[in-house]
Amino acid sequence: MLKIMEASVAYQPVSPLEDLSSLLEQDMECVNQEILTRMTSHVPLINNIARYLISAGGKRIRPLLTLSIASILGGDMRRAHGLAATVEFIHTATLLHDDVVDESPERRGKAAANEVFGNQASVLVGDFLFSRAFQLMVADKSLETLKILSDASAIIAEGEVMQLQMQRELETSWEQYIDMIGAKTAALFSAACEVGAVVSEADGNLQKAAYDFGYNLGLAFQIADDVLDYAADQAALGKMVGDDFREGKISAPVLLAYAKADAMEKQFWKRTITAGRQEDGDLRQAQQILEKHQIIEEGLEKAEIYAQKAEKSLEILPASPVKDILHRVTDYVVHRAS
Repeated sequence: MLKIMEASVAYQPVSPLEDLSSLLEQDMECVNQEILTRMTSHVPLINNIARYLISAGGKRIRPLLTLSIASILGGDMRRAHGLAATVEFIHTATLLHDDVVDESPERRGKAAANEVFGNQASVLVGDFLFSRAFQLMVADKSLETLKILSDASAIIAEGEVMQLQMQRELETSWEQYIDMIGAKTAALFSAACEVGAVVSEADGNLQKAAYDFGYNLGLAFQIADDVLDYAADQAALGKMVGDDFREGKISAPVLLAYAKADAMEKQFWKRTITAGRQEDGDLRQAQQILEKHQIIEEGLEKAEIYAQKAEKSLEILPASPVKDILHRVTDYVVHRAS
C-alpha cells in the first residue's frame, strides 16, 4: 500500500459525529421527520429519488452543526429543527447538481442518483429540494435567517461556477482556491452555525463566533476532502478515489504538487490535468509524485490551520457536553478516513 495512503488513514479517531448524533438524538429525529415530510410529493419520481437519497445515508454534519450551536446557546430548538432541515435540503440539492456537472458515477458508496435516474430528473429534483428549502426558510418567519441561508445559496452557486472556471487551470493561486472552497463548501457550514446562533437570540460576538467556527471548519473539511481524493481507501471515502484527478479539478494536492514540480512533473500535470490526456497508470503516478513531495502531509497541515482557527472560535461559547464534542469534530474533519 502506498505510504501516502498510510499517512492519511493511520490516525482514525472514533467519529465524534456519532457522539453528537447520539447526544442530540431527539432533535435529529425531529429534523429527519421534517426532511421526510418535506421531501414527499404527489409526483412519484420525486418520491423515488428522495427515498434513494435518504437510503444513501450521510453524516448530516451540517444540520448537526445547526442543532449543536442552538443547543449550546440555549436556542429555540423547534426553530432549529426546521432550519437544520433547510440546510440539509440545500446541501442535498447541490450534491444532485454537482454529480450531474461532474458526471460522477458514485456517491457515498453507491451509484449516484444521476446514474440511476438520469441527469434531467436529478437536476429537476435538485430544483425541487431548493424550493423546499426556501419554503422552510419562509416558515421560520425571520428575515435574518432567510437572508443568511439565501445568501449562502447564492454564494454556493458562485463557488461552483468558480470551480468550473478553474478546472484544468494549473496557474490557479492558493488564494483563488481558498476563495473557491470558501464559497462552495464553507459558506453552508458557516450559515448552518450562524442560524443556530440566531434562533438563540445570541449577541453579535457569539453570532460571529458561530459563523467563524463554521467557516473555518468548512475550509478544513474541504481541503482534507481534496487530499483524501488521492489518498483514501475507496470504500471509506464513499466515492471513487481519483475522481478529482480524472475530472481535471484544481484541488489542494494538485496546486501544492505543481508548485514543487520539476520540469518532467510539470509536463505530467499539464498533460493529465490541463490537456486531460490520461492513460492507465497516471493516477498511480500522480500519487507517487505526491508521496515524493510529501504533499498529503502538507495538505493536511494546511487543513489543520483552519481546524485550529475553528476550535479557537469555540472559546467564547458556554461550556457544555455538545461544545466538548465540537472540539473533537475540528480534529475529525482533518484526520477522518472519509
